[in-house]
Amino acid sequence: MPKVVVIGAGIAGIASAIRMAVRGFDVQVFEANDYPGGKLSQIEMNGFRFDGGPSLFTMPQYVDELFKLAGKEPKDYFEYEKLDEICRYFYEDGLRLTASSDVEIFANEVGEKTNSSAAEIKRFLKKSATIYDVTHKVFLERTLHKLKSYLHLDTLKSVFRFGKIDAFRSQHAANESFFKDNRISQLFDRYATYNGSNPFQAPATLNVIPHFEYHFGAFLPKHGMYGIVKSLVKLATDLGVKFHYNKPVEAIVSEQKKITGVKVNGKLVEASVVISNLDVWFTYKNLLKNFKAPKKLLNQERSSSALIFYWGMKNIYPDLGLHNIIFAENYEAEFNAIWKEKSIYDDPTIYINITSKHIANDAPAGNENWFVMINVPANNGQNWDELIDLARQNILKKLNRILKTDISANIACEQILDPRTIESRTGSYQGSLYGNSSNNQFAAFLRHSNFSPEIKNLYFCGGSVHPGGGIPLALLSAKIIDQDLIDI
Repeated sequence: MPKVVVIGAGIAGIASAIRMAVRGFDVQVFEANDYPGGKLSQIEMNGFRFDGGPSLFTMPQYVDELFKLAGKEPKDYFEYEKLDEICRYFYEDGLRLTASSDVEIFANEVGEKTNSSAAEIKRFLKKSATIYDVTHKVFLERTLHKLKSYLHLDTLKSVFRFGKIDAFRSQHAANESFFKDNRISQLFDRYATYNGSNPFQAPATLNVIPHFEYHFGAFLPKHGMYGIVKSLVKLATDLGVKFHYNKPVEAIVSEQKKITGVKVNGKLVEASVVISNLDVWFTYKNLLKNFKAPKKLLNQERSSSALIFYWGMKNIYPDLGLHNIIFAENYEAEFNAIWKEKSIYDDPTIYINITSKHIANDAPAGNENWFVMINVPANNGQNWDELIDLARQNILKKLNRILKTDISANIACEQILDPRTIESRTGSYQGSLYGNSSNNQFAAFLRHSNFSPEIKNLYFCGGSVHPGGGIPLALLSAKIIDQDLIDI
């Protein structure tokens, strides 16, 4: 029976372990932390529970697929609900919008409250669907680094429809052409942040992302986002996968450019296949010291990072829903601060996630669990303590102004996550959330492949490699390895 070692128990690592176990392989997962999940973690304090990282669940079929692949009933392990409401949006001029999952309702609200029309929303989402139709089988579900990927009929069809993906203008420029009201352009510009990019630079191809929410839907797991991790770890364990926590891998070992195993605690753990879920930058730097990292691929601009305040709140706020966005008045200035100045804008766009709106046990009665996040640059040695203190003040001022109440008086407890701690806890280089940014039209082709071009049977999964960051794409990286690459 071939032996497989997975480095890292992030969501892609767990998915890879499940897929290899289904193939009948002997699978071991080595994780440096004392818990699984990577960025998809959770925090508990003072009776409050918070999802530590990703807070939006889309494309649940990619999770369900893992259970079905193993011959299991997904509902026996994992339950989730489809949300009627995707997000609430707040603007400085007093405009408030609720993005219903029903496109007709959302489009009509935009038409009634703004200078944009319902028809503009529908036309935009039709374009989003077209981009998805052209790209998902070619760019998302297959390797871009093997000739055989380009010999499929659907690939050839997509090549002839390449112009439909809107790759040669920025996302913001495209959105301005769709919407008369710049506040609605801003609403759809924000989807660039789903993979840590700048809508004023990133290609309009990223307008595929809204299709995930408005066509497939937005969801919430019954036990919060960390429920995804728990259910998949249970499935993997049921399939015979062995998890080793507090066991960082020290080196990937090969002979004559073929995998022989990994080194853990100074000892060789033999394996025929190694799949690294560690950020590919650190995989090369720390685990493959005898091999030069491919400079063209690794020396690219990193994605943005995040500054997150986890606040236990001593009150209920009916104006807020599960997902909330409080927009910066000058969006371009905010992205210039992140990408050009490598700093934090003094009027940042604020995202607030409150799972206790749906999951009562996530906060004590009469309280709420606030996950408060702003986009910030990757860590380049900034004075983060000073930046965090100033950002906290600016966030509170903005929330007090928009919500017309004193937020700070109701903060019962607090934890903070910043780019430094994101890097140290999750092994993400510079604390970037999505590996490389997508700030140019060739970004999809510049991500590291899911296999090593030098070492046979060494593979890479997770957000730092193809096809990119976020839960759906991380899960697809594991699928690509399984269906497109593994050959033992």
